[in-house]
Amino acid sequence: MRRLASIAIVLGLTGCGIGGMDDLQTFVAETGKDMQGKIEPLPEVKVYEPFTYNAFDLPDPFKPRKLSTGGGGGMQPDLNRPKEPLESFSLETLKMVGALSKQGLIHAVIKTPDNAIYHVKKGNYIGQNFGLVTQISDSEVTLREIVQDSAGDWSERISTLILQE
Repeated sequence: MRRLASIAIVLGLTGCGIGGMDDLQTFVAETGKDMQGKIEPLPEVKVYEPFTYNAFDLPDPFKPRKLSTGGGGGMQPDLNRPKEPLESFSLETLKMVGALSKQGLIHAVIKTPDNAIYHVKKGNYIGQNFGLVTQISDSEVTLREIVQDSAGDWSERISTLILQE
């Protein structure tokens, strides 16, 4: 009886395996047709060219060096005179807010960034570039500034402060 039962089980299992995998095998075969490995070719290797550093006689770019100073020109500011209060502010931060006339002399009213008010007249200094007030009108203050370039030469430029409304 045991023998008969084992033969029946083997025949039953054999019958289950036949033909049940046809659709799976077809799917795998069809799916694999389009899948071919595409490997890109390796990039071309460039030949190494050694570089010889020959700039030992050039100045080191990481060390500060002083530019050669020019003759300084004939114009130079008076560095020994006492500084006026408005010379501690840059000209861009100062505002002309009005003009006054006292005894026939026109004074400009200047406002600083900290909202302090100063009266200036012709001959006063304003700004950090030795700006000498040369002319005052109802709408602007004209200055003659003396600035130094990178070579150490002094040059003159004219600047104005326009009345701020």
